[in-house]
Amino acid sequence: MKRDFSALQGEFDLLVCGGGIYGAWTVYDAALRGLKVALVERGDWAGATSSASSKLIHGGLRYLETYDFKLVRKALKERRRLLDIAPHRVWPLRFGVPVYEDSRNGKLLLKAGLTLYDALAGFPGEPMQHHHFFKPEFSSIFPFLNDVGLSGGFTYGDAQTDDARLVLELVAGAMANGAVCVNYAKLVDWYEEDGKVRGADVLDVLSDGTQSVRARQCVSTLGRWAMLSEQGRSWCRLSKGVHLVMPALLTQEAVLLTAKRDGRVFFIIPWYGRTLLGTTDTDYQGDIGQVKVEESDIDYLLAAANDYLKQAWSRTDVIGSYAGLRVMKQSDEANPSAASRDWELKTTENGLHHAIGGKLTSAREDAAVIVDAVCKELRLSIACMSNQYGLAWKPQYSFSAWGSDVMLRAQGLDIDAESAHWLMRRHGVRAADVLDIIAQTPQHAARIVPELPFIYADLLLCARDEMVVHLSDLLRRRMPLLILAKLDTETVRHLTELVAPVLGWDAQRIADEVEACLA
Repeated sequence: MKRDFSALQGEFDLLVCGGGIYGAWTVYDAALRGLKVALVERGDWAGATSSASSKLIHGGLRYLETYDFKLVRKALKERRRLLDIAPHRVWPLRFGVPVYEDSRNGKLLLKAGLTLYDALAGFPGEPMQHHHFFKPEFSSIFPFLNDVGLSGGFTYGDAQTDDARLVLELVAGAMANGAVCVNYAKLVDWYEEDGKVRGADVLDVLSDGTQSVRARQCVSTLGRWAMLSEQGRSWCRLSKGVHLVMPALLTQEAVLLTAKRDGRVFFIIPWYGRTLLGTTDTDYQGDIGQVKVEESDIDYLLAAANDYLKQAWSRTDVIGSYAGLRVMKQSDEANPSAASRDWELKTTENGLHHAIGGKLTSAREDAAVIVDAVCKELRLSIACMSNQYGLAWKPQYSFSAWGSDVMLRAQGLDIDAESAHWLMRRHGVRAADVLDIIAQTPQHAARIVPELPFIYADLLLCARDEMVVHLSDLLRRRMPLLILAKLDTETVRHLTELVAPVLGWDAQRIADEVEACLA
């Protein structure tokens, strides 16, 4: 993946503005159909909401309470599809749901809900179907949960991903199919001819040069940045979601809990050897460019978790945190948790298509609707293919056999098993490129941080091949060290100096990037 702003010259069938999950799926889908397509993003790929999710590919069990069966069925269908077309990128994750004497939802209601969840998923069988456990068995699976008043619990299946890397792989797949994709390329304004949008002026953030990009059709997948216009504010509402990164509690299972203060659902989820605690769900009307984790967010999540944990977490246990803004369709619901997570395509009189709302899980299907609309306007009849083809980095033969081959080679290169396991999830077939780096320089098999399954060779591959512009791109989204570890200045500088030759950075650039990253 190489950034080339000059490639935006010429005329395209489709221009997509916004490089989050919806923009990425849209450009990937369009490229697979053979359209000449361009994607521009004002910052880095997945630089906002799409790298600040709960990292889940799920149906949304809690949406059953609001009777949003259509949304749950749609998401569960996509969950099954993504597990099939991207087994390296999306993997099963089981969730535990404890039942206490004072639980808001008792055993019978949860049993009914989980049976319905399985039914909406088409009764998928193992490892997705739900199971009930009595107190001793449930406590043995989730020993960190308070067992006072516990009567038992359930487990059920969903799935997990690395959201930023999912977006990145879609961009890579689009480029492999001829798309032009440029990060740090900011939409200045759409321009019209005869009352129809026929492209946009785009600013190269790195050089301040501007390019007029011509396109027969244009799609806005701007996410929260849609709120900068009056029209966008009339269509959308924003909800802030916060996650805290905590010490490891479990490795193979997650937990779904209900906050005793207000009844909102939150999760305790394993991720890269740490635990994600979240999310909040509060209306947001502040500066969309400065979304922060507030003290009150931390207090809320710690209190919600500590109502269930045998050993309470304190602020000193918080390793990192992040905040994102969900874009939802405008509604009259007072509580953002009750607002619909469904998605809508709006096409204005000038022909510009706008993606509004949506979920990480169902973005592929929604993007297919967008490209269908574009093809209709272009008078093309080309069926969607993103539902059939494996993602760009999916192994070409049996996933289990491929995994065994990678693990065997990794073992021979002295890579620890956990790091090798995550290499496969992070890079798919490109894990072989990481192993090639280690074959040349064996010391790059070492972990960067002892507690985390990231090795130096992985970092070098990301820097070399994944369109990194700034240090924060590398250490937050390509490899999320900035939120999973408390990196000191010395460590950040060491990592920067390691990748500087690959990125062509001199001493001044190294100093600037370290300062900006730590800020």
